[in-house]
Amino acid sequence: MTDRDDVRTAVVTGAGSGIGRAVAVELLRAGWAVALAGRRPRTLAETAALVPEGTSIAVRTDVSQPQDVAGLFAATVERFGRVDLLFNNAGTFGPGGVPVEDLPYEAWRHVVDTNLNGAFLCAQAAFRQMKEQEPRGGRIINNGSISAHTPRPLSVAYTATKHALTGLTKSLSLDGRPYGIAVGQIDIGNAATDMTQGMRTGALQANGSVVPEPVMDVADVARTVRHMAELPLEANVQFATVMATAMPYVGRG
Repeated sequence: MTDRDDVRTAVVTGAGSGIGRAVAVELLRAGWAVALAGRRPRTLAETAALVPEGTSIAVRTDVSQPQDVAGLFAATVERFGRVDLLFNNAGTFGPGGVPVEDLPYEAWRHVVDTNLNGAFLCAQAAFRQMKEQEPRGGRIINNGSISAHTPRPLSVAYTATKHALTGLTKSLSLDGRPYGIAVGQIDIGNAATDMTQGMRTGALQANGSVVPEPVMDVADVARTVRHMAELPLEANVQFATVMATAMPYVGRG
């Protein structure tokens, strides 16, 4: 248990790098207790070390595995007593630039298992905990994508799962109402992380050209997630889009 009863507790998946790391650091600096989930213990430890005064635990988790997800939430509740926030962030692009007809089924399945099945398993575990804890309720924020609305070329697995995540968000939001569980989604475009490094040198466009795209500081994403997370449960940001101002999104294609 935490030393203070008023400390809010978050579970952040994919916390070892990129957006997940940035959000975890933002929450830790704001005084949240954070369960850092990811597949690589070393990178989770590196995230925790960025806020040495913060309260965190690192739990090795493959979100596509039900037993790992169950262990993550059990460890969080054992250490902190409750779950106030799940940031459902873990995800993968899968192989980029592969035509539909050449995409191996194993690659498709890996993206679906991580981006969609993993998000469902974590949300299911969060629902179970948030319904039973006192005070009841909590918040889930799903990490969608610009691709949840407008796809890039040759991104069928990633785009399909992000569209599905929007349906998951809406269903969870509806089903969470009786229990004080608020569910929203943040759709992010061109945040500067290792995963988006190539966009600065050239990204494939709908017309077949390859051009550099602007990016934004990932810290701006983290601040937006924190704003969503710290609203009272009576208020909810259902969908938020945060993107590099000049990226090709409005009018893409």
